[in-house]
Amino acid sequence: MIDRSHDLPITRQAKVLNVSRGSVYYRPRPASAADLALMRRIDELHPDFPFAGSRMLRDLLVAEGFRTGRRHVATLMKRMGPQAVYRKPNTSKPAPGHKIYPYLLRDLPVTRPNPVWAMDISAPCGEEVEM
Repeated sequence: MIDRSHDLPITRQAKVLNVSRGSVYYRPRPASAADLALMRRIDELHPDFPFAGSRMLRDLLVAEGFRTGRRHVATLMKRMGPQAVYRKPNTSKPAPGHKIYPYLLRDLPVTRPNPVWAMDISAPCGEEVEM
Protein backbone atom coordinates (compact mmCIF):
# COMPACT_ATOMS: atom_id res chain seq x y z
CA MET A 1 0.00 0.00 0.00
CA ILE A 2 2.56 2.58 1.09
CA ASP A 3 5.49 2.90 -1.29
CA ARG A 4 8.46 4.45 0.48
CA SER A 5 10.33 5.07 -2.78
CA HIS A 6 7.46 6.96 -4.44
CA ASP A 7 7.71 10.71 -5.16
CA LEU A 8 4.55 11.37 -3.13
CA PRO A 9 5.45 11.90 0.54
CA ILE A 10 4.50 9.18 2.99
CA THR A 11 2.26 11.56 4.92
CA ARG A 12 0.26 12.32 1.76
CA GLN A 13 0.05 8.60 0.86
CA ALA A 14 -1.29 7.86 4.34
CA LYS A 15 -3.84 10.65 4.04
CA VAL A 16 -5.03 9.43 0.62
CA LEU A 17 -5.39 5.86 1.94
CA ASN A 18 -7.03 7.13 5.15
CA VAL A 19 -4.41 5.35 7.25
CA SER A 20 -2.88 6.64 10.47
CA ARG A 21 0.66 7.93 10.00
CA GLY A 22 1.67 6.27 13.25
CA SER A 23 0.80 2.87 11.82
CA VAL A 24 2.82 3.64 8.67
CA TYR A 25 5.98 4.51 10.57
CA TYR A 26 5.60 1.73 13.20
CA ARG A 27 8.17 -1.03 12.93
CA PRO A 28 7.66 -3.95 15.32
CA ARG A 29 10.66 -4.59 17.53
CA PRO A 30 11.90 -8.12 18.08
CA ALA A 31 11.66 -9.52 21.59
CA SER A 32 14.70 -8.91 23.76
CA ALA A 33 16.93 -11.74 24.98
CA ALA A 34 15.62 -11.27 28.54
CA ASP A 35 12.01 -11.55 27.34
CA LEU A 36 12.86 -14.65 25.32
CA ALA A 37 14.41 -16.25 28.40
CA LEU A 38 11.33 -15.35 30.46
CA MET A 39 8.98 -16.71 27.80
CA ARG A 40 11.00 -19.93 27.54
CA ARG A 41 10.80 -20.42 31.32
CA ILE A 42 7.06 -19.59 31.41
CA ASP A 43 6.59 -22.16 28.65
CA GLU A 44 8.44 -24.74 30.76
CA LEU A 45 6.51 -23.90 33.95
CA HIS A 46 3.03 -23.84 32.42
CA PRO A 47 2.64 -27.65 31.93
CA ASP A 48 3.76 -28.23 35.53
CA PHE A 49 1.46 -25.51 36.93
CA PRO A 50 -1.46 -25.13 34.49
CA PHE A 51 -3.49 -23.37 37.20
CA ALA A 52 -0.86 -20.67 37.71
CA GLY A 53 -1.79 -17.17 36.66
CA SER A 54 0.49 -14.18 36.22
CA ARG A 55 0.90 -13.65 39.98
CA MET A 56 1.92 -17.21 40.76
CA LEU A 57 4.20 -17.42 37.73
CA ARG A 58 5.81 -14.14 38.76
CA ASP A 59 6.48 -15.58 42.22
CA LEU A 60 7.98 -18.75 40.72
CA LEU A 61 10.17 -16.73 38.36
CA VAL A 62 11.36 -14.38 41.11
CA ALA A 63 12.23 -17.41 43.27
CA GLU A 64 14.41 -18.63 40.39
CA GLY A 65 16.23 -15.30 40.18
CA PHE A 66 14.35 -13.49 37.41
CA ARG A 67 13.58 -9.82 38.05
CA THR A 68 10.10 -9.24 36.67
CA GLY A 69 6.67 -7.98 37.63
CA ARG A 70 3.17 -9.39 37.38
CA ARG A 71 2.08 -7.13 34.53
CA HIS A 72 5.11 -8.01 32.43
CA VAL A 73 4.43 -11.72 33.00
CA ALA A 74 0.77 -11.15 32.05
CA THR A 75 1.83 -9.34 28.87
CA LEU A 76 4.16 -12.18 27.90
CA MET A 77 1.43 -14.73 28.65
CA LYS A 78 -0.97 -12.84 26.35
CA ARG A 79 1.65 -12.82 23.62
CA MET A 80 2.39 -16.53 24.04
CA GLY A 81 -1.15 -17.79 24.60
CA PRO A 82 -1.09 -19.92 27.79
CA GLN A 83 -3.93 -19.22 30.20
CA ALA A 84 -4.48 -20.38 33.75
CA VAL A 85 -6.91 -23.28 34.06
CA TYR A 86 -9.33 -22.75 36.93
CA ARG A 87 -12.94 -23.28 37.82
CA LYS A 88 -15.03 -20.46 36.46
CA PRO A 89 -18.33 -19.31 37.99
CA ASN A 90 -21.26 -21.42 36.90
CA THR A 91 -24.09 -18.92 37.17
CA SER A 92 -26.30 -20.23 34.37
CA LYS A 93 -27.76 -23.18 36.27
CA PRO A 94 -30.75 -22.45 38.51
CA ALA A 95 -30.53 -23.55 42.12
CA PRO A 96 -32.50 -26.72 42.87
CA GLY A 97 -35.98 -26.00 44.21
CA HIS A 98 -36.26 -22.50 42.77
CA LYS A 99 -39.40 -21.82 40.79
CA ILE A 100 -38.92 -20.85 37.14
CA TYR A 101 -41.42 -18.19 36.16
CA PRO A 102 -42.83 -18.06 32.61
CA TYR A 103 -41.91 -15.21 30.30
CA LEU A 104 -45.25 -13.51 29.75
CA LEU A 105 -44.11 -11.10 27.01
CA ARG A 106 -42.89 -13.72 24.54
CA ASP A 107 -45.70 -13.33 21.98
CA LEU A 108 -46.65 -9.72 22.79
CA PRO A 109 -45.81 -7.35 19.92
CA VAL A 110 -44.40 -4.06 21.22
CA THR A 111 -45.48 -1.49 18.61
CA ARG A 112 -45.48 1.80 20.57
CA PRO A 113 -43.52 3.35 23.44
CA ASN A 114 -44.24 2.40 27.05
CA PRO A 115 -46.60 -0.60 26.70
CA VAL A 116 -44.19 -2.78 28.67
CA TRP A 117 -42.42 -1.98 31.92
CA ALA A 118 -39.95 -4.11 33.87
CA MET A 119 -38.84 -4.24 37.47
CA ASP A 120 -36.23 -6.27 39.30
CA ILE A 121 -37.65 -7.52 42.59
CA SER A 122 -34.83 -9.89 43.42
CA ALA A 123 -33.23 -9.61 46.83
CA PRO A 124 -29.79 -7.96 47.06
CA CYS A 125 -26.74 -10.25 47.29
CA GLY A 126 -28.80 -13.39 46.67
CA GLU A 127 -30.60 -13.23 50.05
CA GLU A 128 -34.12 -14.53 50.28
CA VAL A 129 -36.85 -12.13 51.40
CA GLU A 130 -39.66 -13.28 53.67
CA MET A 131 -43.14 -12.09 52.79
